[in-house]
Amino acid sequence: MKDFSAFDRRQFLQLAGIGGGVVFASALARGGAPPGSSARGFGDGQAPPVAPADDFFFLQLSDTHWGYSGAANPEADSTLKRTVATINALPVQPDFIVFTGDLTHTTDDGDLRRKRMSEFKAIVGELKTKNVKFLPGEHDASLDKGKAYTENFGETHYAFEHKGLHFVVLDNVSDPAGAVGDEQIAWLKSDLGKLDAHTPLVVLAHRPLFDLYPQWDWATRDGAKVVEVLQTRKDVSVFYGHIHQEHHDTTGSVLHHSARSLVFPLPAPGSVPKKAPVAWDPEHPGKGLGWRRIQPKSDDAGKRIAEVDYAKG
Repeated sequence: MKDFSAFDRRQFLQLAGIGGGVVFASALARGGAPPGSSARGFGDGQAPPVAPADDFFFLQLSDTHWGYSGAANPEADSTLKRTVATINALPVQPDFIVFTGDLTHTTDDGDLRRKRMSEFKAIVGELKTKNVKFLPGEHDASLDKGKAYTENFGETHYAFEHKGLHFVVLDNVSDPAGAVGDEQIAWLKSDLGKLDAHTPLVVLAHRPLFDLYPQWDWATRDGAKVVEVLQTRKDVSVFYGHIHQEHHDTTGSVLHHSARSLVFPLPAPGSVPKKAPVAWDPEHPGKGLGWRRIQPKSDDAGKRIAEVDYAKG
């Protein structure tokens, strides 16, 4: 079993430049509750979940927007490379890493889009952890319905198992309207139908599956249909990106957690008249970016998720 005590406070603070999240799977299987969610855990407590064979953790990184250049982050050309170096320096490597969309910044030029994807792949190819999962964001896939993305990264939706947990990757961006689509929902129903009733489920997506703020495109057109399917399960946690900030919500029994961006933060939903990147603060570089620090616990609640602001790190 991996010794997670090796992650002391100093080492977690070194994750400040990463953004995104650090997720201990033992929390997903045993009921750890992150801040901003209800007091209950990831499970509903009605039936014992299938525990992983071994504790493990994975990293969620999101919205790297490789190729972005602008005032919202004058260091955008080095953030991803620094992130890779920081992860590689961790005393314990994650079992896997997932990038939850907007790997690259949008462009109408198809050749440039592929060039950015190739550059992104080369950079993350330096990660010590070779088990890396990807899913598209609208910046990667909406202009060509995922053509360039699939050429570089493979399928836009799929499922996999890891140490007692079932993971489902959904594509809610290749459709320019921001829908999952009936065909993929049918695939999801079929996939979940093969599982034991108590297997914990982790869903990875780019957009929120609920109507967080549709006025800013922070929703999935048919997300309610997807959530209806997910609510047939006992334990479901959804991790997504797109909104460039931490957010926690619950729809019925399904818990939703967004990750911060690696390039720039966005304002809280509806807090300003028009959605735009939060201005770069030269006095506090990286303000609004952050990461999830996991505090190992010995109580029945398992590991807990704690969000740490980069500026305070």
